[in-house]
Amino acid sequence: MEAIVLAGGMGTRLRALIPNLPKPLAPVAGRPFISILLDQLDAQGFSRVVLSVGYRHEMIRQALGGRHRGIELLYAVEDQPLGTGGGIRLAAQQCRTDEIFVLNGDSYVDVDCSAMLVVHKARHASLTICAKAEADASRYGGMQIADDHIVSFTEKGSHGPGIINAGVYLLARELMLDPELPEAFSFERDFLARRLDEVKPLAFVTKGAFIDIGVPDDYVRANQMFLAS
Repeated sequence: MEAIVLAGGMGTRLRALIPNLPKPLAPVAGRPFISILLDQLDAQGFSRVVLSVGYRHEMIRQALGGRHRGIELLYAVEDQPLGTGGGIRLAAQQCRTDEIFVLNGDSYVDVDCSAMLVVHKARHASLTICAKAEADASRYGGMQIADDHIVSFTEKGSHGPGIINAGVYLLARELMLDPELPEAFSFERDFLARRLDEVKPLAFVTKGAFIDIGVPDDYVRANQMFLAS
């Protein structure tokens, strides 16, 4: 299996806690957070990961090098911010497999990627999104699911329980090589929302742990979670 990890975030909201580091290198339980993600991918049998990087990418390359355990590491460097969609599109040009996993470099999701791939192929999906039930979906926005497919998205801010996009995607590489796609765009807003009826993404629900370190409270909670594990 092959993955793209979006690791270009500046970590603006964490600047008070990690003033001199790009967000993927934020220390969690004494280690760079991205190392925890790569450990997870290695344990699940991934052999190749393309890191989509931008802000202080030299620090990330210096910290990780060209290999992490059994995983070959490559780097897709954004000379200027391309958004999540542009970052995926750039990194996909270095991928070899027809189906690619895409993960956010600032969140951890306990999901069985092999099982996700089996379902994706069995349902002949071009895009599968990992979904997670949350007691309060207000920070993330929600998704409505019918017959295992995502039929709509709801905006952030509505308090209460909901199914959220957990930020792990499995997609056909050809989706990102479409010449009609712009160089810079948001995968969530400009691709998912606008092409929902066309792509008909499949939902793969996980009951595993999920945490996003993008805000100080959850960054502190992530440290507690991984120190206790």
